Amino acid sequence: MHPYPAFAEKSDTKNVEFARNRGFGTLAMNGEHGPTVIQVPFLLSKDGSHADLHLARFNPIARAEPGDAVISVTGPDGYVSPDWYEVPDQVPTWNYIAVHLRGALAPLPIEALSDLIDRQSAFFEGRLVPKLPWTADKMSEGAKDKMMKAIRPYRLTITSVQGTWKLNQNKADAVRLKAAEKIGNGIGIDLNQLADHMRNP
Repeated sequence: MHPYPAFAEKSDTKNVEFARNRGFGTLAMNGEHGPTVIQVPFLLSKDGSHADLHLARFNPIARAEPGDAVISVTGPDGYVSPDWYEVPDQVPTWNYIAVHLRGALAPLPIEALSDLIDRQSAFFEGRLVPKLPWTADKMSEGAKDKMMKAIRPYRLTITSVQGTWKLNQNKADAVRLKAAEKIGNGIGIDLNQLADHMRNP
């Protein structure tokens, strides 16, 4: 995360909503042989106190002891050329949004798995309207049982939320808006969304 105070988003509500809507991030924790990092979909509780997820049983994090972990949730990001500001003495940078959910990761009882899968799929399927939602009962019993035996439910109990919204807030409005006009044709991910955020940081 960028340490510059101008980019720190102090509103837990804004950070939690961003993480909830994204629903996908990079889970990291220290393992026996050093840091372990995996990508996971997750379901954030209404109050933002915990994130539920599932891991494959053979995953290194699933085999590790419960402990401190972080989910890094990233949004749009993009390279910013100094030329786009149209003022002298600027340098290249990278704009981005990132939220870190820190806390303690521990397994849930295996009995919680079916409900977790149902809640998680309902959350994402509900955003595909008017498509009829997929539900686990569409699977045959044999296939569902095999899948469920291969994964375990987990919960990250969140103790801190940190957000960086690096959107050129340290520039004059006119300069920032000029960069926002150009970034949509640049290098990065979801650049039109990034431009919108730069216009209203």
